[in-house]
Amino acid sequence: MRIAVCMKQVPGVSEGSMDPRTGVLIRTGLSAVTNLYDRSALEAALRIKEQQGGGIHVFTMGPGKAEEVLREAYAMGADHGYLISDRAFGGADVLATSYTLMQAIRSAGEYDLIVCGRQTTDGDTAQTGSALAAWLGWQQLNWVTRLEVKEDQILAVCRMEEGTAEVTAPLPCVAMVERESFIPRMPSLKLKMKGRKMPVTVISLQELEDAVPEHYGLKGSATRVKKIFAPKGAERKELVYKSGVEGAAYILELLKDTGQETGI
Repeated sequence: MRIAVCMKQVPGVSEGSMDPRTGVLIRTGLSAVTNLYDRSALEAALRIKEQQGGGIHVFTMGPGKAEEVLREAYAMGADHGYLISDRAFGGADVLATSYTLMQAIRSAGEYDLIVCGRQTTDGDTAQTGSALAAWLGWQQLNWVTRLEVKEDQILAVCRMEEGTAEVTAPLPCVAMVERESFIPRMPSLKLKMKGRKMPVTVISLQELEDAVPEHYGLKGSATRVKKIFAPKGAERKELVYKSGVEGAAYILELLKDTGQETGI
């Protein structure tokens, strides 16, 4: 059983600024941590490995500093780490990121299952896993709260708007797991010490089957961010109690003040 886990290093703080020319988040100077949702993806993979055996390969995309994600994954029990790093990959949106991940995973061999976290805390699109499945032509499972492998199938419980659904999917497939259902284990001190010495394979543009620079990063992105801003906080308002005709008259005055009078 070969499992690939996609993990990402994200800013450790909510503040940040955007490059006005490219629309890309400026990460320089920001502290970085492993995305919380991706730790749960690794935990889900580790549980399957404990039941089925096999190996877990972790893929992370970013600059050299993102190697810290792989060291943390080693400390939790991952078998090998791949750092997808090249200047050509910078500034990628969901489309370009998922395409890069697909190319990198394919360059490392065949996998039975790819596990991703539901979303990242920086982009919050929750689309990369689904886009990756589309590039690969694999089935996908979203909002997974339970994951089990039986022979050549995945048995899963997926959260729906109202209740849950028990589903099966043939391998290979991509699963996006829920954070609350796969609480990550604490890193092992023994594995942490071992992980410091374990090798990391760097995948650059030249290692990919498609090595055309225009297909990656900012050039390969279909979207551009024009502006980022913090949402406006709610204003403190006085609580008003009115009823009947008096209440209706009060609401009407409010509608007039905001230009929303209906003419009724």
